[in-house]
Amino acid sequence: MTADSVADVKREILVRHLEAWTPAALHRARRATYAHGYADAAPELAEAALRVFTEQSDLVRGRELTMVAVGQETADVARRLAAIQQGAEAAAGLTVHTVGGGTDGALAIALKAAGSARVPLLGFLDATAAGGPPAVTAVSALAAGKPAEAIIVLPAEGFAADDYRAELRAAGFPLVAAVELAVDEEPGEVLVFATASGKSLEGFKDTLWAVDEYAGVRYRDPGDPERHLIDISLNPHPGPLRRELLGHLAEVGESTVTELRTFALTETVYRAEDATRVLHALLTAGSVTRRPEQGRLGGDVVITAA
Repeated sequence: MTADSVADVKREILVRHLEAWTPAALHRARRATYAHGYADAAPELAEAALRVFTEQSDLVRGRELTMVAVGQETADVARRLAAIQQGAEAAAGLTVHTVGGGTDGALAIALKAAGSARVPLLGFLDATAAGGPPAVTAVSALAAGKPAEAIIVLPAEGFAADDYRAELRAAGFPLVAAVELAVDEEPGEVLVFATASGKSLEGFKDTLWAVDEYAGVRYRDPGDPERHLIDISLNPHPGPLRRELLGHLAEVGESTVTELRTFALTETVYRAEDATRVLHALLTAGSVTRRPEQGRLGGDVVITAA
């Protein structure tokens, strides 16, 4: 795997999501918090996040935006972030805290000290260098935000999609989607997005497919039994979604179009609109049937595997 290329994809996903999240969060509330975990493992990602905030300084006037960067040893991270702040136009209302002691142990304490409960809160936890997923306490601390979102990156090996989705839902994030970042047949890092908002999940999926391609990095749906690699595109290859929709219908018997769109959004790497596109193709091919047989493919139309 090309580590630099995967890092580029992660950075662009983070930056694009922050560019959308920041104005929305500060429009919703007077205060908002961004939490960046494992900051010392990849300080360039924390720097990229802070640059988004300094470049949008006009958006935080009259509002308070707090960035909390947590890691094991954060002295170097603190110097890097301070340099960015010094080199940029002062952003009114922007505060940056760096906290040592490790993300798993210190994140919850740092967020409480920053007064992050019940305000818009976004966490980015790239745990690939940690060798395993973030501690439940760290993820649960992020769920204290209102609304709360989390982007979590897991190591290439040992990811069980269904098990980790269940853990995140228990921690307070009912909607979870995941994508594997890969360049070949070997397992890749898994990027997970967790939220309580369907609108936020839709926005993240749009971001996911809008990023640029980097040196052959492609996506893989963790739920695809054939582990098909998908080129990053605004119109992604539908093969894995086709298989997953048919597999889901084989399990449940029948589903409405709305239920299948929700399945695609929350259980696959695809968007709800991709499910509609695939359903039209499946109906044309005779792979599924619909009830009623005629009319627009509305949300209440029932789909059954042929």
